[in-house]
Amino acid sequence: MPKSKRTVKRKQKVEEPDRRKFLLWSIIIPIVVVSLGALLFYKTDLMYTIKNYFYADDFGKKYDDDEHLRRNISLMNKHDTYLYGIDISEYQGQINWIEVNTIHDEIPLDFVFIRSTMGEKKQDKRFKENWNAAASRTKLRGAYHYFRPNENSKRQARNFIRTVKLKPGDLPPVLDIEERPRKQPMDSLKVGLKRWLDEVEMHYGIRPILYSGDSYFTDFLEKEFSDYTLWIANYNFWVEKPKKHWNFWQFSERGRVRGIKGNVDLNMFKGTMEDIESLAIPY
Repeated sequence: MPKSKRTVKRKQKVEEPDRRKFLLWSIIIPIVVVSLGALLFYKTDLMYTIKNYFYADDFGKKYDDDEHLRRNISLMNKHDTYLYGIDISEYQGQINWIEVNTIHDEIPLDFVFIRSTMGEKKQDKRFKENWNAAASRTKLRGAYHYFRPNENSKRQARNFIRTVKLKPGDLPPVLDIEERPRKQPMDSLKVGLKRWLDEVEMHYGIRPILYSGDSYFTDFLEKEFSDYTLWIANYNFWVEKPKKHWNFWQFSERGRVRGIKGNVDLNMFKGTMEDIESLAIPY
């Protein structure tokens, strides 16, 4: 009998550390899972993805659009001292510019960015039409180039320069970088971006604006390009105001403007009309 009792005690001592390990991991694992989930939510707006998956029918789409409408108007009302604009390309189709005045029939439209060129050779099919029409419908207009990482940066700059004729009062040229390179390291891409920016600045005599996704800029570009005027895309529902380093914020891809069929990107400028005019090409 004494032997068996000692044996039982010995087993209990052996099992006790295992139980402590189990309890420790049962606490750590949920914390890690929740933290990763929160990070994923913040980086990708996971709730938006979930809603689009589970509400794929007509009712769900209406509900989702209504929610975006409420969010957009709420943000613009919270920051009613800032300016608001849109960015467009050939994907918006033919625009009835006579009707283009306000966002969601409430907020005045102060500026528009128009895609002009892509890569070394491509031009937006509706650039000239939109560029000329925008001059009479908004206070300020600007043109942007979609940068293709696997094409020559100087030839891309020349494509933009050949296509876009800026005049005093227009916003600076915009370089739009969203893709990661397939054939070169990120350091080489940064060299190419700087070449484009320098060549375009030399031609127009004004420093360009840099556009990118929030995560892309933070992960790859912030160190070398933080001194440029920044136009950042971030559609996350949790973000309710621009960060300190954002000058322009593309806060929604679900905006509505009379005269434009379907959705359009919405942008906020963190400043007054005097501030944005000070960025423009001087008279």
